[in-house]
Amino acid sequence: MVVFLLVVGLFMATAPRVFLGWPIYFSFLTTVPPLVVLAIGLTLVIAAGEIDLSFPSVMAFAGFLFAWCVNTTGSAWLAVIAALAGGALVGVVNGVLVAVVGVPSIIVTIGTQFLWAGVASILSGGLSNALQQLASGSAYAVFAGTLFDVVPMQAIWALGLAIFMWFILNRHRFGEHVLFIGDNRNVAKVVGINVPRETVKLFTLMGVLAGFATVLLTLENLNYFSTQGQGYLLPALAGVFIGGTSVFGGTATIVGTFFGTFVIGMLEAGIVATGIAGFWVQAIEGVVFIVAVILHLLVENPARLRVLREKLRFGGR
Repeated sequence: MVVFLLVVGLFMATAPRVFLGWPIYFSFLTTVPPLVVLAIGLTLVIAAGEIDLSFPSVMAFAGFLFAWCVNTTGSAWLAVIAALAGGALVGVVNGVLVAVVGVPSIIVTIGTQFLWAGVASILSGGLSNALQQLASGSAYAVFAGTLFDVVPMQAIWALGLAIFMWFILNRHRFGEHVLFIGDNRNVAKVVGINVPRETVKLFTLMGVLAGFATVLLTLENLNYFSTQGQGYLLPALAGVFIGGTSVFGGTATIVGTFFGTFVIGMLEAGIVATGIAGFWVQAIEGVVFIVAVILHLLVENPARLRVLREKLRFGGR
């Protein structure tokens, strides 16, 4: 929250014409929610001591199912269900490979990242799919319209999801199990937690949220792209770690992730608004990501911080 306010204040000072007006914030509330949805799901995965790098391609695959279903049935609501089901299917595959087969999650999700990206490209022929016919439909109004002509519906969904997942993580047995598994997997097994089952649930949830993120994105753009989802991996991870979720698992904060993703969104817009060339965005996001991870490592391990201080004191010797 503090970082969020500092970033807002910085950009208000450097680009007041842009950041003192409502349009830029309306834009944030339209474009950042898919990132919020992804980062919230990723928060739980990381809290359990796992990682999911496949969600960008899951977005592409689920987005294809959405577009195909719209063109085949004419129903946007059936398309929403298809996208969520497609995301869930991929999540189950990831979860089974990790929890049952025993393959490390980083290996599994790197593999499925390439797999589903390839499947999406093959099925779509690498082409985009215009869905302008959805602009007058109820699904568009629900997921990409505006509330009282002021607040984008994407922001309402992102906020509602954040509140719901906060309760799941902090007040529900599933959230308790996730944190327990991330803190000490062996102890979690000893106390009776079904670690494989909870892990499969976790990856399934991540897949569903990736599907939901692509629904928001596709309806906002009224277009499907076979590369949909590319460019979300680093910002989502950065939002999670800037928000305060532990790199090692066992602790997580949904509120921190919510504001952390908006910090990333503001960085992207602020870089351009202050006159810096847009191609600097990824470089700066990479720096922010690395710094956030290093700071968490130092804060979570005071011994490392003391060693670093001693090295700085004695000139790195």
